[in-house]
Order: sequence, then structure tokens, then C-alpha cells
Amino acid sequence: MPLKRKIKELQKRRQEVLLGGGEKAIEKQIAMGKLTARERIRKILDDDSFHEYDLFVEHEARDFNMDKKILHGDGVIIGTGTIYGEPVCIFAQDFTVAGGSLGMMHARKITKIMDHALKMRMPLIGINDSGGARIQEGVNSLAGYGEIFFRNTLSSGVIPQISVILGPCAGGAVYSPALTDFVFVVDKISKMFITGPEVIKTVLGEEISMEDLGGAHVHSEISGNAHFYAESEEECFEQIKKLITFIPRNNTHKPRTFETREPKNEFQIEKIVPGDPTQPYDVRDVVRAIVDDSDFFEIQEKWARNLVIGFGRMGGRTVGFVCNQPLVLAGVLDVDSSDKAARFIRYCDAFNIPIVTLVDLPGYLPGADQEHAGVIRHGAKVLYAYSEATVPKMTVILRKAYGGGYIAMSSRHLRADFVFAWPTAEIAVMGPEGAANIIFRKEISEAKDPEKMRKQKVREYKEKFANPYVAAAKGYIDSVIEPEETRKLLLHAIEVSASKAISGPKKKHGVPPF
Repeated sequence: MPLKRKIKELQKRRQEVLLGGGEKAIEKQIAMGKLTARERIRKILDDDSFHEYDLFVEHEARDFNMDKKILHGDGVIIGTGTIYGEPVCIFAQDFTVAGGSLGMMHARKITKIMDHALKMRMPLIGINDSGGARIQEGVNSLAGYGEIFFRNTLSSGVIPQISVILGPCAGGAVYSPALTDFVFVVDKISKMFITGPEVIKTVLGEEISMEDLGGAHVHSEISGNAHFYAESEEECFEQIKKLITFIPRNNTHKPRTFETREPKNEFQIEKIVPGDPTQPYDVRDVVRAIVDDSDFFEIQEKWARNLVIGFGRMGGRTVGFVCNQPLVLAGVLDVDSSDKAARFIRYCDAFNIPIVTLVDLPGYLPGADQEHAGVIRHGAKVLYAYSEATVPKMTVILRKAYGGGYIAMSSRHLRADFVFAWPTAEIAVMGPEGAANIIFRKEISEAKDPEKMRKQKVREYKEKFANPYVAAAKGYIDSVIEPEETRKLLLHAIEVSASKAISGPKKKHGVPPF
């Protein structure tokens, strides 16, 4: 066969496969407000950078008349490309082909690109849009999921893994995104759940919509499974691109360095935090007052809002921020915020990202609900994560740092490298009011004017203990600083700790309080 005829045949075959499930299926996908799998890949990656592999792979199922069905590419697209010039591996499930269902060859394509990403030490992006396991292939589908989960775990802490939920992600399929580093969801498009509404109605007799069961709002606000929420697919893709600029390609690299830019003038750090420790403020404004160009990329913004995490740059270098948020529950640590902090700390540590901690909290959230939910176990995760982290750790105590909260939020005792405190810092076992009521209970109760005596004792306690100078005198903090000095001192701390090296006792791994 002449070469020209062979090329024509190739072009014809390629065109057939590129149509996925066919024009009608594509029209249906568009009618649901969704882009096609290839459109999604093109919009995420740099122009003309995508190279597709395994284009002509087909399923091998023979039961239930599957031998008569042609599933182009077996419902998933894999390949490599770049984002802002940085190489990435990517796969996208194609819902137009058998509902994006996962069979053996579908899974093999995914695991092939996962193996490639790990071998080449490149970030992996997975776009999930699938009806779940392909029932006609039985246990082969389940085996496929297991192979994917194993590789997610193997790659964890080695390469960044990003999951994008752009359609249904049901049953066993949800565990792969849960094992990855960052999960992106889009309003009215993303659906994640283990058991669908139909099964819940059959088994429990309860009716619930798919959106209320596992929509984008649920996972970004209630469950905490999603890290980024977007109103549209295009907004989601921009979030992914921005994230890639903050993180390194693998655990042997550091994130790219950018040109240093001063914070914007609108964020004056000395005007953000009220002198009255009972008055709330938005800690994100403090972050914006010290990071380059006041650009703060928040993660899990809608979940466990009493703690703020995210990336910024200082001196052009990526820094991870962990901050108590006085606007919500006075910034206390609870079950969810402890999980949120611990996971992010471990991510930063795995990928060589220095951690800045901004402290202002009255401690852990008290109450029977929290105790029963396991606040001790969850709270211990923060202690474990900070203690284990070997990246540079800088801490600034803005106001309150009481009890176990003081210890947990990257204190010197958990081996923070630099600990600074503002003059407004209050470092004590508990708040002055509560402490005075306990310590001076007898004097207060026996006084002619108990309320006057109580206020006097509160003042005495504040003067003696609720200030940064007692801790400074013992070397627990390095310096009491003016708010305006914060950025300068943090920049210096990041610079001098850039080559930090530390090693602990030899062991296979620790046993954190999962």
C-alpha cells in the first residue's frame, strides 16, 4: 500500500477517534453545560502543547454484546503538555464514550500516564467525568480502580497530583481524587458521592438531589473534600494554571522564583489588627500586607473558615501560610480546621515550601460536640505535622496565643526556626479573664466589691503574664517586633534558612493520629 494511502487511512482513523462518542453524544455533553474532554485539555494546557498517547486503544470486553461495541479510546484521553512552559501529564475521561465508564483498558491508559508522570517526575492532572465502573466488565473495573489508588499513594509526596471533577465521580471512583493533593470543583457540574440518590432512596427511603448529596457546594463548604470552587469551567482552569505557578514539579525541586514585588499600599499592616483583643479582623489582609504584590492564593476558602491556608510569595519565592482567622469562631482550632492545617503543612513540607504561621487564637474549641467528634485526635494532627516538618518554619504571634493553641501553632517547642511576636501578643495558659477568676477566686469572692476586685486582678494578670515579654525572657520567641517590621524580618528568615538541613531518628515512617 503506497505511503499516501496509509497516511489517508491514518487520518481517517484519527478523525473517527477524535469524535469520541459521536456528534450526538457531543451535542448532549454541550447541552449539559459541559465542555468536551479535548476542549478541557486544550484550555488547561499551553497552546499546541498537548501530545496524545494511546489514541487507538480499544476495550477488550466480550460479554453482554460488548464485543460488538466500538468505544473510541475507551473513554479516556491521556498525554503530556505544558502550563506556562512547565511540563505536566494529563488525562481526561470522555463522558461521550460509554459515559466515561472505567473498564480494564480505560484504567490501563490512566495508570500508564500515572507511571509516566512518576517516572519523569512531572505533575499529574486528572479530569474526572465518569458514570463509574463499567458494569459489563465486572471485577476488571474494580481491579482498575485499585491500580489507580495504589499509584496515587505511590506518587504522594513525590509529584503534585491534581484532580478536577467536571461531571459525575461516583462510587469507588471518588477515592482517587481523595488521595490526590488538590481537588477542583465547579458549580452545577461537579458531582462526587459514594452512593447515588437512587440507592439512598431504595435503601433508606430518603429522597435527596444529586446536588445536595455531593455537589460543588457540599464538597467545598461541608465535607472539605474540595480545595477550590469555581463558578465555571473556565474559572476552574485559571485556578489550576495559577496553582501550577506556586508549586514545584516534584519533591526534588523548589517552586519557581519570580521577580520581587512590594505589597500594595492599600494594605497597611499596622492598621489591620485592632488593639482590642476582642475585636475581629480578617487575617487575610495581614497576609496581603506582607506578600509580594499582595497576591494571596487561598486554599479551601469555604471550609473550616476559622483557619486560613494558602500560597503567597515573599522575595519571589513561594511560601505556605497557615493562619488563625479571628473573623470566624475567634480563630479557634477545632476538628475540621485541625485537619485542614495538618494536611497543608505536610504538603508544604513534602514539596520544599517554607511555612509562615500567623497566630491569633484562644485555643482549641471546647464543648461536648467537639470532644465526641475527636478534637483530641484531630488536634494532635497539627502537633504532629508541625513537629515532623523540616522545611523552614516562621511564626508570628499577632495577638492571642493561649494554652494548647500556643503550642500547636508552630511554637518554638515544635521546632519553629523563627518566632516573632507583636507587642499586642498575649501568651499564656488561658485568657486573662478566665485565669484571674480561677487564681484569685477567693480574693474576688471575699471582696467588698467583687466586680471591681475581679477587674483589678485581670489587669494584674495581663501585666504579669498576658504579654510577649515573659516568653521573650525565656527565649521562647526570638524577638518582639513592630508590625511594620514583619515583612522585612520574614524575608530575612526565609533567606537565611534556604539551605536548612535537618534529620531525625532513622525509621520507616511515623504513625500520625489519622
